[in-house]
Amino acid sequence: MTPKHAEPAVVLLSGGLDSATVLAIAREQGYALHALSFRYGQRHQYELTRAKQLAEAAGARHLIFDVDLSQFGGSALTADIDVPKHTSAEEIGSEIPVTYVPARNTVFLSLSLAYAESIQANDIFLGVNALDYSGYPDCRPEYIDAFTRLANLATKAGVDGEDAIRIHTPLIHWTKAQIIARGIELGVDYSLTTSCYDPQQDGQPCRHCDACLLRLRGFQENGLHDPTIG
Repeated sequence: MTPKHAEPAVVLLSGGLDSATVLAIAREQGYALHALSFRYGQRHQYELTRAKQLAEAAGARHLIFDVDLSQFGGSALTADIDVPKHTSAEEIGSEIPVTYVPARNTVFLSLSLAYAESIQANDIFLGVNALDYSGYPDCRPEYIDAFTRLANLATKAGVDGEDAIRIHTPLIHWTKAQIIARGIELGVDYSLTTSCYDPQQDGQPCRHCDACLLRLRGFQENGLHDPTIG
């Protein structure tokens, strides 16, 4: 149960494995949870169904914000571009993939910062990861550090010096296997999550995109079956 006078925190909640784990971590730390999801023109909008379920299970307030990045295109997640598929996680390259959405985390963090200020929250939780990920530049520690500096220059809380804006990225140096292990400890129901970039209409994962393969490897390394795969 959240303490009666708990400090509020904004948690970016995509409906995926990583954000579900971060939501559980923020809950364990005693924050009053304000989950924020985005309908940004993504082809995998099924994730919003999962985000809603995760927020309800965690007792979090949940807001879905519309910002249509598909108007810009430039990504396999928001335009008519094929999502790359592989047979194993070892085939995933080190270059920035076509599933990278231009400036997505900068847009999301900017909006989460506005939301945090509006509810007088100084803490923002984000499930970025710099190990088992697809090479996105806005998932790196140096990016998060730079945005944190910007946040404290650009907000009333930061300028007044009352309390600094803090961006929490507890998973940033963890492998998918470590993330899943921690989530299991915290009681995360991973059957409520989705990671697939190119799911079927009923939400069934494709099993071959980067996100599916990294997720599958994480469960396998824990000796577990992915509960979203029948």
